[in-house]
Amino acid sequence: MIQIAKRTLGILICLGISSNLSHSEDLSKGKSLYMSCIPCHGKQGEGNKSMNAPRLSGQEKWYLISSLKQFKTKLRGYHQKDIPGKQMQSMTVFLPTARSINNVVAYISTLKNESKIDQIEGDPIKGKSFYQICISCHGEDGSGKELMSAPKLKDQHGWYLKKQLLNFKNRLRGTKEADKLGAQMLFMSQTLKDEQAVSDVVAYIQSLE
Repeated sequence: MIQIAKRTLGILICLGISSNLSHSEDLSKGKSLYMSCIPCHGKQGEGNKSMNAPRLSGQEKWYLISSLKQFKTKLRGYHQKDIPGKQMQSMTVFLPTARSINNVVAYISTLKNESKIDQIEGDPIKGKSFYQICISCHGEDGSGKELMSAPKLKDQHGWYLKKQLLNFKNRLRGTKEADKLGAQMLFMSQTLKDEQAVSDVVAYIQSLE
């Protein structure tokens, strides 16, 4: 576990996605850049199921920066069946530099969204047992851990969490050789034997306080 943590920290530093390494942020420029995101993610970053767009408000800045860089470098959205991922790849053309990414993420972090998240049908009791293997990275409360490059899971739409777990399980994510962190999730997703198990673990995540 210590070796994984050290390797993960090294990857974060190399990619420049640690919050301590971010460039100066310009909220006005970030707001302007976010205009192209509104049709899918909403004015307050609330997300939109019909557009396959997750909730952005409330997510940690380091993870948003990391995800945008993964789309930009084609570590995400490379599979032909991952249509939303490919759409996000194309959208990163509006973010040509690391500074532009930092600016838009800085603006997203100011968004206040009080709308309810979409719940998913599943058995949280069964899901709790499945989630035990996730705790070391994502935390008991699903708040995530930057050191492990594990994003915050709670307060995210259930349909999106399920879709991403299925993407890993079906190898639409995490198979790129350079995506070491994605490969770990690909491996972990195989512990969920079927789609019902995925729904159950997501139902448990959504029950976390």
